[in-house]
Amino acid sequence: VSLAESGGGLVAAGRSLTLSCTIWGLGFSDTAMGWFRQRPGDEREWIAAISRSGKTKTYADSVQGRFTISKDHRRSALLLEINNVEPADTGVYFCAATLGIMIATAEKEYSYWGRGTQVVVSA
Repeated sequence: VSLAESGGGLVAAGRSLTLSCTIWGLGFSDTAMGWFRQRPGDEREWIAAISRSGKTKTYADSVQGRFTISKDHRRSALLLEINNVEPADTGVYFCAATLGIMIATAEKEYSYWGRGTQVVVSA
């Protein structure tokens, strides 16, 4: 099993950004997935989760309204769209996957992790 994030980089504040996470070795429709973020100097935090089917989504209060999580079943890719990016969005973004749970919001519930993609937002 492997997960690989992409789409990070340097982006100007106010722009939009879409991160992608491709997964191999697991049935995409069988996995609940999520995004986590680690800002400089902080612990890794959960920010968004999506159910196995993709129909149920939930977000941390800190990103509600600007972040959208989705599943592209055709490409077996997890997406995170960030609108109106802010300097506070700077950090490393990780995707994670788990089996046997409909939707997961806690780090300990996830079994598989990507290595992360760096996002830097310039003011």
